[in-house]
Amino acid sequence: MLTLLTPEHGKVRVVAKGIRKPASRKAGHLELFMRSKLLVAKGRDLDIITQAETMSAYRPLREYLLRGAYAAYMVELIDRLTPDEQENREIYDLLCHGFNWLCESPDLALTVRYYELHLLGLAGFQPQLRYCVVGDETIVAEDQFFSPSRGGAVCARCGPNRPDVMPISMEALKVLRYFQAQPYAKARTVKILPSLHAEIEHVLARYLAGVLERQLKSIEFLKLVKREHY
Repeated sequence: MLTLLTPEHGKVRVVAKGIRKPASRKAGHLELFMRSKLLVAKGRDLDIITQAETMSAYRPLREYLLRGAYAAYMVELIDRLTPDEQENREIYDLLCHGFNWLCESPDLALTVRYYELHLLGLAGFQPQLRYCVVGDETIVAEDQFFSPSRGGAVCARCGPNRPDVMPISMEALKVLRYFQAQPYAKARTVKILPSLHAEIEHVLARYLAGVLERQLKSIEFLKLVKREHY
């Protein structure tokens, strides 16, 4: 049984009979992180894949463990944020772009932070980064706070002593705003220091944990791979 993300029908579950057989003609077109054109027959409970043709193989995602670990995280994030059989062409396109970006990106963490922000927006959970989510004031260019539970930035006046906020630096807020507003071609040119990378990852991880109300399985595997890689 496979879970597919499709442009017209959203996330669907299908059966690929005989795919584990050595002589299967479909097996090479239905590996992880591949985009394929499928012919699907209606089944009693689950539809059945009868033909498959590869459109984009994204080979680096299977040949390089770290890129593959990030791809697994991207996929699980979509799986948790999207309901079954609900069309969302923009999310489908984002995943296709995301896989292309991962195949060639020199800064995988930057790529995934950009993907996270845009997926959150498309799924209806875009964090508010320009106005205080407590008092509605415009957020100015200085160190502020972020509330995962309220879904956005909290100004320096409203933030102190609140139990549901965490500090966020002016630099991290600027990067997040820039990623929200700009196409990937511009965002990918931003140079981010490791300490700033870590801060942005922490902020988004806290927010995603609140949105999902659970820890993703791929996160621990990704952490392990990153420790081994670096």
